[in-house]
Amino acid sequence: MKVREVTEAEYLESIKLSMYAFQYKIPESDVQTRKEGLKSHKILGIWDENILAAKLHILPLKIFMQDAEWKMGGIAGVATYPEYRRNGYVKSLIIDSLKHMRNNDQIVSLLHPFVISFYRKYGWEILSEKKKVTIEKAGLKFLEPQQGFIRRFSKETHNEEIEKIYQQFCTQYTGMLKRETHWWKQHVYDEDSQLAVYYHSENGAKGYILYHVKERKMEVQELVAIDHEARIGLWNFICQHDSMVETVTINLVSQDPFPYFLPQPKVKIEVTPYFMARVVEAEECLRRFPFIPENDPLFLHLEDSYAPWNNGSYLLGKGDLKMFKEKTGGQCVHPPKKGIRLNINSLSAILFGYKRPVELYEMGYLKGTKTEIELFEKKVPSMKSSLFDFF
Repeated sequence: MKVREVTEAEYLESIKLSMYAFQYKIPESDVQTRKEGLKSHKILGIWDENILAAKLHILPLKIFMQDAEWKMGGIAGVATYPEYRRNGYVKSLIIDSLKHMRNNDQIVSLLHPFVISFYRKYGWEILSEKKKVTIEKAGLKFLEPQQGFIRRFSKETHNEEIEKIYQQFCTQYTGMLKRETHWWKQHVYDEDSQLAVYYHSENGAKGYILYHVKERKMEVQELVAIDHEARIGLWNFICQHDSMVETVTINLVSQDPFPYFLPQPKVKIEVTPYFMARVVEAEECLRRFPFIPENDPLFLHLEDSYAPWNNGSYLLGKGDLKMFKEKTGGQCVHPPKKGIRLNINSLSAILFGYKRPVELYEMGYLKGTKTEIELFEKKVPSMKSSLFDFF
């Protein structure tokens, strides 16, 4: 089977496969707009004569790694017609996508899994969780009044100030998508969305909620607060809807302290895994990662079954990195016995801050001495992973 890029002239076949696999219908009047949107994608496909049997999209995006930006390949639109399933087509597309991303300097990749275990086989690991809080009307109790004020916006009145709040918030996390203005308008807002910004009385905009109110329900799709004053101010604004709604649901990053600071924090909370992430180019990721300098060097022996260029031993020194591997086979010429052995899944979980080295060691995913694990733990800074977006 041969994987090749889908050409612009073949976009309609890609759209037809998506509609069949994901069970939706695009009106004829919207097909041309959808084709235009595909021009920024790299679409890999496998053909059976003139039939597009399977496909995979790579979206050229960027994510925040705290205050740094990394190029990321977003995997989406993975689909196969049922008569071609279980023939290894998707496996071939995934393996080929890793090569394409590497060639385009997309050193990490994110995707939303239909089944987590399926993508784990290929090296993706859980990136983040979503926390959904449901509050009944009786729980909408105001906190102490703040000095700031609220202003509401919409897709039509969206402005740069909102984007700056989001970007400042993103620098606290790893994995958050860098949003351009067109992404906000095409992928963040929907037709019912409103956006309320909290302003400090003197220091400008410090938070927002993206939300809609419908059928006596309020859904907060994003809550972004730079500080606790903004968090309380936004909560009080939510409470102002007490005559309009019976329930409020709030989607949060999993590390958000809400609802701890409420007078009655006993509310329904659902925490579920969300996106997955993968290191595509391990050497470059390790070079860019802000390890805490330690005098003692540490070897990491990495295994990656589907991106063999990552296989090898990496020496983490004091502010530098060295990689050791054969020119052809991907294994160290003289691999040292000391050091930590791990696979690409574990490295991805650690670099994005979803899991700590000690946690993975205790679960059996890292192999090494306790002293080496403790050293690795010291070298890895405390980081929090999160993601609001979907693609």
